Amino acid sequence: MRPPPWLGSGTPGRDLTLAGASLAGGLVLYALGLQPQIVPHPDVPPALFLPPLLAVCVAVGLRRAAPRTSLAVGTGALLVDTALGGSLGTVLVYTQVLYDACVYGPPRLWRWLLRVTVGLSLFGAVVGVLGFGQWRGVAVGVPVVLAGLLPVLTGISVRQYRDQAAAERARAEQTARLVELDRWQAVSAERARMARELHDVVANHLSAVAIHATAVLSVPGLDRGQVESALRVIRESSVQGLAEMRQMIELPREPNSGEAREPAVAGGLPEAVPARLAEVDRLVDRIRAAGLAVRVRTDGTPGALPVGVDLAAYRIVQESLTNALKHGSGEAELTIAYRPGEVVVTVANPVRSDGAGLPGAGAGLIGMRERATLLDGRFTAGPQDGRWRVHAALPTREGR
Repeated sequence: MRPPPWLGSGTPGRDLTLAGASLAGGLVLYALGLQPQIVPHPDVPPALFLPPLLAVCVAVGLRRAAPRTSLAVGTGALLVDTALGGSLGTVLVYTQVLYDACVYGPPRLWRWLLRVTVGLSLFGAVVGVLGFGQWRGVAVGVPVVLAGLLPVLTGISVRQYRDQAAAERARAEQTARLVELDRWQAVSAERARMARELHDVVANHLSAVAIHATAVLSVPGLDRGQVESALRVIRESSVQGLAEMRQMIELPREPNSGEAREPAVAGGLPEAVPARLAEVDRLVDRIRAAGLAVRVRTDGTPGALPVGVDLAAYRIVQESLTNALKHGSGEAELTIAYRPGEVVVTVANPVRSDGAGLPGAGAGLIGMRERATLLDGRFTAGPQDGRWRVHAALPTREGR
């Protein structure tokens, strides 16, 4: 909301407008003869009271630009005015100077003013009682309270409300920044999660496609049956990969994505294989069809796993077997161990000595490590006894 035009534009304009209005009010009192001397001195010309009035109005104009200077100029003008006998207009304007010093000055200034005005009020009351010899003499301190202590107390109250409002605004801004940071972190985490899922889905199926396509193109003299077998693997891997990507993309769009839904066939694509450790046999069959001989061993009794652990274990097995298919020598060994409080998956395969195989960027290892870390699990990957070994232990107990 814009201030009225007569208040001036900006802070300096409003201060000068208030100073001018104070001077005009004092001059009106002077012109109407309503500015009596507090202590009458008939021999003092009335015009001598105008310079202190002008000075205290100048102090009002400096209230925000220089609070200490404003208080010094105003106090000096009041002392001169009091020495001449004191005038009502100057005293009234000086109350504004005291108020502004408490509102716009440093904290040390209003504390000092509070002590001084309280001391002067008590001093006036004591002097009045001693001078008049009765308790009614306390009225001597009343002008000091009205013209000094009350403006100071009012200014302190306004300052405290202003500081409290500023603190609330600062807290609100900080809260907004924290909310924005949380939102950004959540978006980043979701992007990383989607990138891991997309990598696992694409790498697994496209690796099989690439290997069989390379075989068809590079091996001469393949008969029709061999070509058809390779093409069937290529088609199955492509269709299954598309189905998994469709499921991954459509799941966040569903309003009740947490609810179970019936398997469906959409667009001619089969339902994707559920990404859980219980379906690892279907994953192994697909990898075997792509050309990797996989031996599977299970230790312990399979049981229900937390959803996050189930998905992470499946994806780690999927990525490890895909890497074995891309970079290994044609065979791999998968071990799944169900232990109290954790499930352990291990994939080991010989590494090609000639370095042949499909290129990789190392994102799969990073994704597997992130999955295990998010679940407070353990993950290692590297060469061991001439074989590449991936080992992941994921806790299965709640409240770990």
